[in-house]
Amino acid sequence: MQSENRFFDDLAKMVNGVAGTVAGAGREAEAAMRERAKEWVGRMDFVSREEFEAVKQMAATARAETEALKARLDKLESGAKPAAAPKPTAAKPAAAPKAAAKPAAKPKAAPKA
Repeated sequence: MQSENRFFDDLAKMVNGVAGTVAGAGREAEAAMRERAKEWVGRMDFVSREEFEAVKQMAATARAETEALKARLDKLESGAKPAAAPKPTAAKPAAAPKAAAKPAAKPKAAPKA
C-alpha cells in the first residue's frame, strides 16, 4: 500500500510542477505579447490620453477666444455702420454698337506689272 501512495504523491507533485511551469509560461507569453503590442502601437504614431486631453483643452480655449473676438468685432462693426455712408455709383456709359467697334477692311492694292 505504501508504494501506491508514494506513486500518487509523486504524480501529484509532478502535476503541480507542470501546472506551475505552464502558468509561468503563460505569464511570460502575456508579457511578451504586451511588449510587442506596445511597440506596434508606438510605431503607429498614436497619441497618449494626456496629450489628447491637452490638445482638446487648447482647442476649447481657442474656440472661446474666437467667439469673444467675433462678438467684439460685430459690436465694433455695428457701431461703425451708421458713420459710413454708401457712395452713389456713376451711371455706366451706353455700349457702342458692335459694327462701329470693328474697323472696315482695307482694300488690297493691285500688283504692279
